[in-house]
Amino acid sequence: MGFRSDHMRVVRVTCCENEPIQTFVIPHSHMDVGWVYTIQESMHAYAANVYTSVTEELSKAEDRRFIAVEQEFFRLWWDTVATDSHKRQVRQLVKEGRLEFIIGGQVMHDEAVTDLDDEILQMTEGHGFLYETFGVRPQFSWHVDPFGASATTPVLFALAGFNGHLISRIDYDLKDTMQKNKKLQFVWRGSPSLKEKQQIFTHTMDQFSYCTPSYLPFSNSSGFYWNGVALFPDPPKDGVYPNMSLPVTKETVHAYAKTMVDNIKQRAAWFRTNHVLWPWGCDKQFYNSSVQFNNMDPLMKYINQNSKEFGVTVQYATLGEYFKAIYQSNLVWELRESEDFLPYSTEPHQAWTGFYASRNVLKGVARRASSQLHAAETLFTRYRISFPDGPVAKDWALDKLRALRWAVSEVQHHDGITGTESPKVADMYLQHLMQAMMGVEELLAALFLLPHNLDLPSILGILNLLMLGVHQALEQHVIVYNPLAWNTTTIINVTVTSPTAAVFDDDGKPVPAQIQRSAESNATYDLFIMVELGGLQHRKYRIKFSEKQCSGRFKCGWTYVAKGVLFERRNVRDSLKTGRRLLPVLNECYKLMFDQDTNLLHSITYLPEKRRVRMTQDFWEYHANGDVKAGPISDNYIFSANASAVRAYKAVDMEIIPGKIVTEVRQHFYREESDKDYAYSITTRVPECFGSKARCHRLEQTYSLGPLRLNTEVVLRTSSSLKNNRTLFTDDNGYQMMERTYRKFTNNTLARNYFPMVRTAYIEDDLSRLLLVSDRAHGVSSQANGQLEVMLHRRLWNNLAWNLGYNLTLNDSSVVRPTLWMTLGSVSATSKLYQREAIELQHRPVVMPIDQPQRPWQEKEPRGGSPVRSVVLPPNLHLLSLSIPGWNYSSDHDVHLSHVHSGKDLHSEPDYDRVLLRIMHLFEEGEDPELSKPVTINLKDVLQGIGEVKALKERSLTGTWDITGLQRWKWKTERCWSCGNEAFTVTISPKEIRTFFVHFASKTF
Repeated sequence: MGFRSDHMRVVRVTCCENEPIQTFVIPHSHMDVGWVYTIQESMHAYAANVYTSVTEELSKAEDRRFIAVEQEFFRLWWDTVATDSHKRQVRQLVKEGRLEFIIGGQVMHDEAVTDLDDEILQMTEGHGFLYETFGVRPQFSWHVDPFGASATTPVLFALAGFNGHLISRIDYDLKDTMQKNKKLQFVWRGSPSLKEKQQIFTHTMDQFSYCTPSYLPFSNSSGFYWNGVALFPDPPKDGVYPNMSLPVTKETVHAYAKTMVDNIKQRAAWFRTNHVLWPWGCDKQFYNSSVQFNNMDPLMKYINQNSKEFGVTVQYATLGEYFKAIYQSNLVWELRESEDFLPYSTEPHQAWTGFYASRNVLKGVARRASSQLHAAETLFTRYRISFPDGPVAKDWALDKLRALRWAVSEVQHHDGITGTESPKVADMYLQHLMQAMMGVEELLAALFLLPHNLDLPSILGILNLLMLGVHQALEQHVIVYNPLAWNTTTIINVTVTSPTAAVFDDDGKPVPAQIQRSAESNATYDLFIMVELGGLQHRKYRIKFSEKQCSGRFKCGWTYVAKGVLFERRNVRDSLKTGRRLLPVLNECYKLMFDQDTNLLHSITYLPEKRRVRMTQDFWEYHANGDVKAGPISDNYIFSANASAVRAYKAVDMEIIPGKIVTEVRQHFYREESDKDYAYSITTRVPECFGSKARCHRLEQTYSLGPLRLNTEVVLRTSSSLKNNRTLFTDDNGYQMMERTYRKFTNNTLARNYFPMVRTAYIEDDLSRLLLVSDRAHGVSSQANGQLEVMLHRRLWNNLAWNLGYNLTLNDSSVVRPTLWMTLGSVSATSKLYQREAIELQHRPVVMPIDQPQRPWQEKEPRGGSPVRSVVLPPNLHLLSLSIPGWNYSSDHDVHLSHVHSGKDLHSEPDYDRVLLRIMHLFEEGEDPELSKPVTINLKDVLQGIGEVKALKERSLTGTWDITGLQRWKWKTERCWSCGNEAFTVTISPKEIRTFFVHFASKTF
C-alpha cells in the first residue's frame, strides 16, 4: 500500500519557518450510536447533557468552539430535550461558525461492511435535516473510529461537496512509516475512473488518534478530562464524576502547559506545516462542558502568554478552521491512487478482520431492511405522481418511510452493522429495524391494493377472510414487484401448504411453475414461479390449489411437480477413492458434476466455452483461543487463527430434485458420522431456463449454519483448479473492486489476508473467473491457489477483562442462513455480469401474498387491467435512488438562508412534490468494450413511464448543493458538469453517480 513518490513535490513555505507552532484545539465528543450502551441509555447518561452544556458554554465566550459529528444524538436532543432558548443559541452559534457540524450523517458509518446504498442514505438523512434546519452543508469528515478506511468513502464525501477528509484507524506499521516520513496527509483519488474529478485532501490522525493524551507525569488522573468519566445508568446528582482530572490552578498550570506543549511538538514533527490538529476530547466527553472549558481556558491563556518560551500558540478551532489553514499553506501534496486501507491491524497479533463476519443475522436483516426501503421508496414515488390525492395518506406513508430510513441509517454505525456491539445493543438495532420493516410492509400492502383495480371484492372482505381463517385452501393471490429499472425474467419462491398448485398471471394465462417439498419443513412446499416484469413494474399472480394430484378436472396448468432422489450418507474417512461415480446436473450454461463417493461437488464445466474447472465446496472451521494467558484471542473485532482450518464435518448426505424450472441440490454436513441432525447445509438451485429469458449462469446457494460450537469460526471453502496465486478481488462497499494480493507477514499472516466482501468477491486466472455475490457482508480470503473461502459465522468467548466488562465476547448461538450466487465463466463474460448480479441479489422482486388461501372470490375472475408502465435504463446504468425525501427547503440557497435566518417559525410541511433521483454508471473505464462507454440518456423519455418531467436540476450527492454552485477547494480538480444541449439530456460516465431533483407535472382526476 505504499505511496507513489513520483507524484510528490515539496514546496518550501518561507512565511512560517521561524513562527511558533500554531495549534488548533478542537473540542469534540466521540458518541457511539450504540456499541456498549443502547441509544436510550446513552441519551440519559450523557449524550443529552453534551449538547445542553456545550450550547450554554459556547455562548459564554466567543473564542470557544465545538464540532458535532453524529446527527442521531443531536436530532434526538433537538426534538426531545432542547428548549426554545437552546435552539436560538444553537442557531446563532452555527451562524457564527463556532458550532460546526462535521460529516453530518446520522452516524459515523463503518467503511468495511457497509453498502454504498446505505452510506448514501445515512448521509442524506443527516444532511437533509441540517440544511433544512440551519442552512448548513458539512464540508469536512471526521472518520476517526471506523476499523480501516475504504477508497469509496472519499469519493462519496467529494460527491457530497466535502473539501477535506479525515481518517485514523489504519495499519499500525503503515501509520508508523507515514509518520516518520511526514506522509500522513495526501490527496486521495478514490476512484480509478473518476480520477481527479472527485479527489479529496485527506488527513490521517497520528498515533494519538482522536483522543487527548491521557498520561500526566504529575498526576494519577487522566489528563485534560476535567469532567471525568461518564456514569451509567444515571449521571451523579452532585456532578462529581469518577477520574476527574486535577483542576488547572496556579500550582498546576505550568505542569499542564509543559505536558500539552511537549505533545504538540511531538505531533508537529510528523506533519509538513506548522499547523497542529490537537483533538480535545474522547469517548463520552463534554457532558459537563463548564468544567472542561473553565480549566482549558486558563491553560491556553498561560501557553499563549508564554508562547515565545514554548514556541507554540494555541486556539480553539473547528475542523474547518484547521483545514482552511492547511489549504492556505499552498503546498503541493502527494497523490494517493485508489488503494484503500483495509484490512486494519493494531499490532502484530491483532488483525481486525473478524468483524467482517460477526453477527451474521444482524448483517442480513440490515441489508434486507435496506432492500425493502428501496422498493417502498420507488413504489411510493410512483404512487404520489400517479395518485396525488389517492387513498394512501401521504403523511402516514412518509412517516413509515422515515422510520425505516432512521433504522437503516442507525445500524450503519461503526459499532452496529460491524457486529462489534454488546448483545443488548444488537437486540436494539434488530428491534428498530424489524418494527420499521413491519410499518413499511403495511405501506407496501396499501400501495399495492388501494389505488389499483385488482378485481378484489373489497379490502374489507379480504380482512374479514383473513380474520375468519378459512381453512379450505383453494386460491391465493400474490403481488410481485420489480424494484429495479431493468426488465427481468426471474424465478420467485412462494411457500405453500398444498402439494399441488397452478399459477396464472393477471391476464388469466398459465405461468410456468414448479412445486416440491420444502428444504426447511416437511409441512410446506416450495412453489417456484417464473415471472416476467418490466422495470419498476408489479403484477398479480393467482395460485390455484388442490388437495388432490393433477387430474382431468383440475388442471395443473404449467406447473411441474418435482420429486427428490436421496443419496446415502458418505463418511469422510471412506472417501479415499473419489471421482468414480459422477452425477451430472445440466442447464444451458453449466454441467455440474457431483461425486457420489463424497456427495460433494466435483467439477463445473462452463458450456459456452467448454471449459471444465475442478471444484469442490465444503465447510471448515477455525478453532479460536479464548484464554488470554494462552495466546492471541479472537473476539467481536479480531480474528486470530491459532492454526489452519480443520474440516467441520465427518459425513455428508445429498438429495437432488430434478426440475423444469430449477434443479435443486441439497447437501447436509454432519459433525459426527452418527449424528441425527446435520450441522451445516448447502442448497444449490440450478436454473433450468430452457427456452426462457431467465439467466442460466446464476447458481443460487443458501447455507444453514448453527448453533456453532463455542470458539469456532466457520468458513465455506470453495477449492478449484484456477491458478489465481492466492490473489482475490473484493468490493469496496459495492462501488468498486479492489485487487487483494496475498502478503506474508512476520506474524498473523492468515488473518491479515482476510478482506471484507460487501457484495462481490472473485478469483481468476487467464482463462476463467469464479464469482460470488452476497446478500450480506462476509470476510473472504484466498489461503491457497484456486481457493476462495468465505467466513459465514462466528461464536466466541474469551476471558479478556475488557471484553467481559463490556459484554463483547460474541457468544452468538444463532442459526444463520446467508445466500450467495455463484457464477463461473470467462473474465470477459463475467465482467459484463457481476455488477448487475450483485444488485439483483440485493434487490430481488418483492413477493407479497395479499390474502390467505381461500375459496375463490367469484365463479370466474375477470381479466386484470394492463400492468403499470415500465421504467427501463440501459444495462450499464442503475437507478440508485427514486424517492421523496420530504425535506422542505428552497433549491435556491440564498432564498433558503434568508428563510432560516428570518427568525420565523421554521416548522414546515414536508415537500411531497420534489423527487430525488440518482443514477449510477456501474462500470469502470476500460472494463468492457461497450458497457464502459459513457451513456447519454434523456431523462424525460426514461421517466415517462412514471409521469411527465417538468423540471430537472442536478444536485450534489445528498441533494443540498446546486451542482452549478458547488466549487470545491482548488487542490482538487473541479469537474465540468456539462449536461448536453437539451435540458433533460445527461451523459453519465463510468462510475459516476449523478443526483437530480425532479418535478413531475401534476395529475388531476
